[in-house]
Amino acid sequence: MDVYVIPIGRDRYELYCEASIDSDAAVGTVPAAGVIGRLRHRFGVLLRVAEGRQHRRRDAHAGGEGTGPTAGALKAAQDRILGWVAQRIAEQRLLWNLRRRTSAVAAHPQDMTFDQVLTLIRRTLQRDYERHRVWLVVDTLGLIASVPLTLVPGPNVFFAYFAFRVVGHWLSMRGAAQGRHRVAWTGRPCPPLTELRDVAMLEPPARDARIHDVAARLRLQHLKPFFERVAIRHA
Repeated sequence: MDVYVIPIGRDRYELYCEASIDSDAAVGTVPAAGVIGRLRHRFGVLLRVAEGRQHRRRDAHAGGEGTGPTAGALKAAQDRILGWVAQRIAEQRLLWNLRRRTSAVAAHPQDMTFDQVLTLIRRTLQRDYERHRVWLVVDTLGLIASVPLTLVPGPNVFFAYFAFRVVGHWLSMRGAAQGRHRVAWTGRPCPPLTELRDVAMLEPPARDARIHDVAARLRLQHLKPFFERVAIRHA
């Protein structure tokens, strides 16, 4: 798996990948017994639906298709929920994929040594582990509090929301621990990444052109929204 060390400033970096997330029993493809099994299964279903929605929207955009004005409020609400899920997938794609990896390649700016890159990766993964551990506790309390709402007729949006977050944080913690302690990392200097170091300071037209150029050369189709979400807000 290729992991990109993206500079989002002079001394700030984020880890990024575009590998597809495993959709297997580990995230609930097959229903399992017990509360945890049901949560993982529901998470897996929602994961596949959200990723399928991303692909359909991209294909429809490329083909010039669109939705008609007859879409109801329910479909609009569903789209908003799936859009939110798709954002969470994009943010946690790396950690969720690292759970089952034993090796990974870190593509990094050419002005960094591999020792610097490895230290950065381990520090970032430890930070992510601690952050997701805190939120796992918070969202588990929210999940417990939402259980009585399952007695109310109709879909329990709050329960589904907290269930997704609880499983997501748990998978992220596993991925962060795997990446920090059990993945064998190798480095690969990647000159185009060096060109992103000061891109957040550019004016929007020049910034967009630079990101688009780097993304095209590296064949990273989601790099631009990632940069807008993570880097620009810290500029």
